[in-house]
Amino acid sequence: MTTPPRAGQAAPIGKRQPILPPGTDLLALVALSIGFAALYVPSYLMLAQRIWPSDEQGHGPIILAVSLWLLYGKRYELAALQPQPSVGWGLPLLLVGLVLYVLGRSQFIMFFEVFSQIVVLAALVLLFLGARALRLVWFPLFFLLFMVPLPGSVVASVTGPLKSAVSAVAANLLYQAGYPVGRAGVVMTVGPYQLLVADACAGLNSMFTLEALGLLYMNLMRYTNAVRNVLLAILIIPISFAANIVRVMLLVLVTYHFGDEAGQGFIHGFAGMVLFMVGLVLMLGTDSVLRLAFRREAAKP
Repeated sequence: MTTPPRAGQAAPIGKRQPILPPGTDLLALVALSIGFAALYVPSYLMLAQRIWPSDEQGHGPIILAVSLWLLYGKRYELAALQPQPSVGWGLPLLLVGLVLYVLGRSQFIMFFEVFSQIVVLAALVLLFLGARALRLVWFPLFFLLFMVPLPGSVVASVTGPLKSAVSAVAANLLYQAGYPVGRAGVVMTVGPYQLLVADACAGLNSMFTLEALGLLYMNLMRYTNAVRNVLLAILIIPISFAANIVRVMLLVLVTYHFGDEAGQGFIHGFAGMVLFMVGLVLMLGTDSVLRLAFRREAAKP
């Protein structure tokens, strides 16, 4: 006789590890999947048509794909768990999720409608598998938060000051470097050209996306020190601010040296890649500094 592999343990050679918990009712699972699809397929269609094509929310499909990949990676660990349904927590949470969905769908509040699926999924995990399973998949569900479109009023109230700060710092740095740069609010003048710092260049959504990248990095690195994780998550905010400054400066320099057509063409899209490359490099550098600091702290007697 052989014992089944424990959670996180590889299946024996020649044995196919199950991907469903023991005793799973396939008919109920199919019915549940159809019901979930009936609720949220229209939501995803709306996201694909109205939200994701924009520069500010273009990261949505990537967040969804990464979350599904993370969930897929937990399939064997979930199947190895003995189901311990938690109706006391799962049922109220399911009701909250459905109320959010009804409010969001009926009142055209995309934030409620999309956010409700995270609550519903968490509730279903509790109802059918229990708290241990929810602890196992909490990060993929949490990561879906970065796909939820933020309310327009929140984005507008935060993006305005961010754009002003980014354009002010970028203009000052370029002026100190000898370039004929002026600024009026979020409009920058360089030589004969004027550039408007748009929401996508220095807004809340780019900061939101870089924060998601940082949290994914910490999850993949399996860091367990809570203080270090919180500190790195907080430091990602100024890191994303610095990356936005580099992006704006790059666009200004390209426009000044090669003309407005070059600045608004391919380079404008490429500057978005520069944003994430700069953010990633700064994040890795910050993580290295934190690693040294915590290593020295641990080495002290």
